[in-house]
Amino acid sequence: MSQGSEFALPDVGSLRRGRFAYLPVAPGRMEFAIEVRRRILAEKPQVVVVELPGWLERHYFRAVKRLPQITVLVYPDEKDDDRGIYIPVEPADPFTEAVRTAGEIGARIVFAEPDAGERPHLPDVYPDPFSLRAIGIEQYIERYRLFPMPRTGEVADHAAGIAWKLQGADPEADVLVVLSLNLLDPVLDAMEEPQEPPARRRIQPHVDLLNPHPDCLAEILVEYPFLQERYERFRPEMADVALIDRLRSQLALFREAEALYEKNTGDRISHWQRRMIARYARNLATINSDLAAALFDLTVAARSVVDDNYAWEVWETANRYAPQQAKSDIQTANVAGEEVWLDTRRLRLRRRLPRPKRRLRPASLRPRKKEKTPGEWARQLDGNSICSYPPEDITIEDYGRFLKQKAKSMLSEERMRVEPFTTSILDGIDLRETVRNWHEGKIYVRECQKVAGEVGAVVVIFDEDRDDRYPYLTTWLGEHQNESDMAFFSTQPFDHMVGPGIGRAEYGGFLMTLPARRMFDVWGDPDYNFAETKPERLLLAALDYSIHRFVVYVAARPPRSVFRSISAGMGRSILYIPIGQLSPSKLKKIRVVHVLDSHARRAEAAQYIW
Repeated sequence: MSQGSEFALPDVGSLRRGRFAYLPVAPGRMEFAIEVRRRILAEKPQVVVVELPGWLERHYFRAVKRLPQITVLVYPDEKDDDRGIYIPVEPADPFTEAVRTAGEIGARIVFAEPDAGERPHLPDVYPDPFSLRAIGIEQYIERYRLFPMPRTGEVADHAAGIAWKLQGADPEADVLVVLSLNLLDPVLDAMEEPQEPPARRRIQPHVDLLNPHPDCLAEILVEYPFLQERYERFRPEMADVALIDRLRSQLALFREAEALYEKNTGDRISHWQRRMIARYARNLATINSDLAAALFDLTVAARSVVDDNYAWEVWETANRYAPQQAKSDIQTANVAGEEVWLDTRRLRLRRRLPRPKRRLRPASLRPRKKEKTPGEWARQLDGNSICSYPPEDITIEDYGRFLKQKAKSMLSEERMRVEPFTTSILDGIDLRETVRNWHEGKIYVRECQKVAGEVGAVVVIFDEDRDDRYPYLTTWLGEHQNESDMAFFSTQPFDHMVGPGIGRAEYGGFLMTLPARRMFDVWGDPDYNFAETKPERLLLAALDYSIHRFVVYVAARPPRSVFRSISAGMGRSILYIPIGQLSPSKLKKIRVVHVLDSHARRAEAAQYIW
């Protein structure tokens, strides 16, 4: 900061005034619940004051005693008798934690919110509490107080009612005041002068206690249930806060959801998908001005990068809260998120799993054939030759052409030049840039520079195979001029027999190159022995056999920098496409390969392959 500049921050010491110590919090957020418990256990105040209405005290105490089971307090809205006010009493809420921990140390608990009426509306948007892990609660509060919220007469009256309750507290006791961060400064100002007792309600509202059904917890709680369960589990060990770190909890959530996804669908999440989910969730959090993604953002990221089935597992795992039971000593209700929150967001997930019940089908539809005895199909292998399944060849050739077109269009976009219109429209008007700079009152045009050269070989890597999961290494030649030579590594096809002499495998990666019938055995060629991995061997072969300048390389991460020198020396250029930019459903479709042990099997393969 330059010399002579002034930047005043509120004094941290101002949060302790005489026997009163103030601890402002963001309601419902776990990081503040941790701070509340730590502060009460460290200082052991004789009185703990919480910003909750006094008429709710008896019901709130009953809800706290039910913990770790979560309770929802419901009472009628004064302005509309047909509507209710819902207050979830959840473990990771700082006010709930203040009442629980104060009870553990034997401190007196005071509910300080006045009974005059409803709490005035205050902006409740706070910086992401996850930042407490980096800057601490003192710096968080100081930065927040730099930009005070606008006050109204209702806010001043509400703060005066809280101040009156504080001024009447035990004059000999140390008092810890837990209140919302947006009420801190109004209450501090009101404490500077004596206050009159506020008016009381004529009729106290009737309060019902509901046991929320386990299926609806993720919709109605501030923190998602999986995180609340971890907080409840590690709450006694508050000295090691890393156990309930928000990002660690998200990682644990994804790991458990991934295990369920693999169990229910048989598919595995790749490393590049994990990285893409993390990046996607981070970007969604940034859009919402948060540091850590919320549950909705995590679910959207899971669906966008993988599929609806994985997003379903993420949501269901996040909604898991073992202590909550459908049967309880109070009424159980399935409460919708729209009843508790305003401006809720919806996400539709279409789960696609095999049905346990047989589908109804016409009598003329023949069932798929099965082995009469275990191992019958494997015994029919003769081992003399192998060949592919033609419909799959057509599908993968089409996808190869799509990748070539995509790579060339990406290269063309990189060489596109956009400039304001002067005398020529060049190759056309760039509508996107024109709209983006509409305030300038200019029209932007683009010039597409021609790409010299065509795309030759294509390499697609689904898995780098660090754990040798794909031991089957094969090179086979195209059967006509429109079919590529192909080298690939996959799982063992004949370990999974789907028909007599018909095996089913999963690609780890493959190489395709035209014209056909030129490729030697890639896996046995000594020219490629300096390759460190299977993907690198395929890339070397692609550079060697491509008759065109450009080679497409699709993978989770780009090849090592040494391949730039290798490709340049061969007069080639590698066009890298991140696999995360491609459709997961399309990739899943082309990743399966069937290997037939002879051309004769093609006549009956359609009866066994689906």
